[in-house]
Amino acid sequence: MDNVTIIGTIAAICTTLSFVPQVLKVRRTKHTADLSLPMYVILCFGVFMWMCYGIMTKSMPIILANGLTFVLCLYVIAMKVKHG
Repeated sequence: MDNVTIIGTIAAICTTLSFVPQVLKVRRTKHTADLSLPMYVILCFGVFMWMCYGIMTKSMPIILANGLTFVLCLYVIAMKVKHG
């Protein structure tokens, strides 16, 4: 693995893991009133587009990180819609 791929992989891991505490808190408390639905919808779309870019450029760190982040964002959106 070259240095660029290593840096990209570390960045992908960090940005993806940053969503995990929010997802766990939403799962545990079911409290979503303070979360912005428009922000998560825009973020989810952006992450989806990054994933598409990763697929088109065959960049595994981008594909995996944004694929997982997309799923985490969708979960938060679903919980926001369900619990307000």
